[in-house]
Amino acid sequence: MTKDAALRIALVGNPNCGKTALFNALTGSRQKVANYAGVTVERRTGVHITDTGKIFKVIDLPGSYSLRGRSPDEEITRDVVLGRYEGETPPDVVLCVLDATNLRAHLRLALELKRTGVPMLVVLNMMDLAAYRDIEIDVDKLSKHLGVPVVTSVAVRKAGMAGLLKHLDENIVSLVPPSANHVQDWTAPTPEDFRQIQKEAKTIAADVFIREGTIHRITRHIDNVVLNPFIGPIILLGILFLIFQAVFSWAETPMDMIDGSIVALQDLAINVLPDSWIRSLVVDGILAGVGSVVIFLPQIMILFTFILLLEASGYMARAAFLMDKLMGKVGLNGRAFIPLLSSFACAIPGIMAARSIDNERDRLTTILIAPLMTCSARLPVYTLIIAAFIPNDPVYGVGQQGLVMFGLYVAGIVSALIIAAVLKLTITKGMAQPLILELPTYKVPIVRDLIMGVWERAAIFLRRAGGIILASMIVLWVLALWPTAPEGATQADIYYSLVGLIGRGLSYVFAPIGFDWEISIALVPGMAAREVAVAALGTVYALSGNEDIVAERLVDVLRNAWTLPTALSFLAWYVFAPQCISTLAATKRETNSWRWTGFMVVYLFGLAYLASFITYRVALSFAG
Repeated sequence: MTKDAALRIALVGNPNCGKTALFNALTGSRQKVANYAGVTVERRTGVHITDTGKIFKVIDLPGSYSLRGRSPDEEITRDVVLGRYEGETPPDVVLCVLDATNLRAHLRLALELKRTGVPMLVVLNMMDLAAYRDIEIDVDKLSKHLGVPVVTSVAVRKAGMAGLLKHLDENIVSLVPPSANHVQDWTAPTPEDFRQIQKEAKTIAADVFIREGTIHRITRHIDNVVLNPFIGPIILLGILFLIFQAVFSWAETPMDMIDGSIVALQDLAINVLPDSWIRSLVVDGILAGVGSVVIFLPQIMILFTFILLLEASGYMARAAFLMDKLMGKVGLNGRAFIPLLSSFACAIPGIMAARSIDNERDRLTTILIAPLMTCSARLPVYTLIIAAFIPNDPVYGVGQQGLVMFGLYVAGIVSALIIAAVLKLTITKGMAQPLILELPTYKVPIVRDLIMGVWERAAIFLRRAGGIILASMIVLWVLALWPTAPEGATQADIYYSLVGLIGRGLSYVFAPIGFDWEISIALVPGMAAREVAVAALGTVYALSGNEDIVAERLVDVLRNAWTLPTALSFLAWYVFAPQCISTLAATKRETNSWRWTGFMVVYLFGLAYLASFITYRVALSFAG
């Protein structure tokens, strides 16, 4: 066989199946790398020469979960396999690489490839890992189910390639039909077809396992309960409910300790420092402002502990799977749930995580609704208002404060789903994509990694408190001192300052939703970071009162200064609160569009104002 007559072999497989390692083992140094025309997807080609001198041209196609073409990678894989790429003919043979440790999930692609009619050889890779995990597969039975030859391999070991190399040398030519037009008329599977393929893959996997492996068997038994259509959502709801109850009940003692330390520092500063601008800066600016945010560190750490536990255990992917049906009703799929769940920590990584969504319109929709998820920066705001106005009396054995917190999170989620449905019916209209998700085996979280993860996030929170929040409070304090109050003034000095002037001007806009000039002041620095609003309230009320108010907790100050309708309106505002500057920057970067960034700002401001207006007016009517 001459080089010009060499058969073209395409390697196809899911991401992380060992396909590229197999390509390297086959081609060695006889390979080249380029990009496919018009895209930045890598094109790797090489030459494999068998022991008897046969020459094959090998193409390493991008990793794909499906041939549906939901991303540039998958489009190229599909088009090359079907012979649609720039006039190229289909490959003579497809080597479908399957991960033996995750056979059930990887079989779906093999079944799709079989439907195309392209001659196929299945390579069951990573057999060493399968043996290590006590997994044994009946290769002959798998071959009968698929109707194609199946060989095993360990691509990272020379000895593990012997069976595949022998098959390529002796049998691969026999797979190629006489006619080059061997691709059947192929259409992308419908959602119903896709469900049928998934069902068939599950049935085949169950039949070909001789030993499934302890970890996989335990995972399957747990998933039978956790992924049950009825029990699964209840378990997920229960886990979320437990998290929000823990945020209040477990954090109470350490929060009291931090609060007592801040008050002690304020008292010390008042007793030690002379009555001057320095004392005012330390007591009213730094300690009253930054201290009112740092107190919520225990709750932040508890929230992140649970999120990291869900990720490390493997449950997070199951949550996405459970949410797929609900997300499908609003035009998205379960893959959007992972970025949205990440947004509970911070909208910025959530927006960035939307890159994993292949469909451009789905990705844009996810980015636009990500800020509606209740990020950790809202937690100090929620906790402050709930602690001030909601008693923690038990309701059927459950604390009211945790119930209200849970309700606020649910309100954000429900609002996001409604907005997503509206967007998918209008400006981001498009067909919902099926969910293809690889479920990892369950794992016991490593304590050291968990502690390091929580510590890293606590450090980020403290850096924000010592950076952007501290800077904001110093600027706010400076603006609150100038100009000074006129002679005979009846209000606190801050009322006549530049900050007071801004707050009084904004109060005309926010008066219909129950916000006075002091609350209006806090909303402005709150755009830098949401939790700055709490620090701003601490500074504003410290400067607005007398020396005795410093010794009071901000919770007690608000309880005396606000009405319940105002407090509820403030909570409603922060459910939809216009996102921080950093979130806007992330949105601009990910969408590469000022238009979509501006749209996000406008619709969130509008929702926040409307929700607060309705909440305030309804609460007033009930209050008489």
